[in-house]
Amino acid sequence: MEIITYVREGAISHQDNLGNKGRTVAGDVQVMSAGNGITHAEYNLEDATTRIFQIWIIPAAHGQAPSWGTRPFPKGERAGRFVTLASGIPGDDGALPLRTDARVSGATLKAGETTEYAMAPGRYGYLVPASGAVELNGVKLDARDGAAIRDERSLRVTALEDAELVLVDVAP
Repeated sequence: MEIITYVREGAISHQDNLGNKGRTVAGDVQVMSAGNGITHAEYNLEDATTRIFQIWIIPAAHGQAPSWGTRPFPKGERAGRFVTLASGIPGDDGALPLRTDARVSGATLKAGETTEYAMAPGRYGYLVPASGAVELNGVKLDARDGAAIRDERSLRVTALEDAELVLVDVAP
């Protein structure tokens, strides 16, 4: 599996049998490719609550070596627009690598702001407001609502209140 962890609040600490150790804080992302096997643990070592979204995607190939990585994505970089956090799509430079034809993006919108995301024909999407309320192509979504998307060429998202978004774009 390709396992993408988006930390919504607090932080998680990771440790695995490859010698990787790290701490991923709110707004940041870690990607673990389970590959042909990995033993790992994730802990909340904080004095506060930690909340995460964890997204599992089937890899394009099986039997590859496992890997792990984390990257900060300051909210200012994704203010008013979608920014690619993790991707296996060519040209998505700077994103954490995925071993599949998928992209995970994040955006932060102030109340009243609108952003758009172009969906390639035949692809599927899943959009979740981590916080805040939005309107997606005319449909209202509250915090933690999930919208399964298909047969849409463009996603138009308008924040009804300050919002933080996570979008998954995958091939069928």
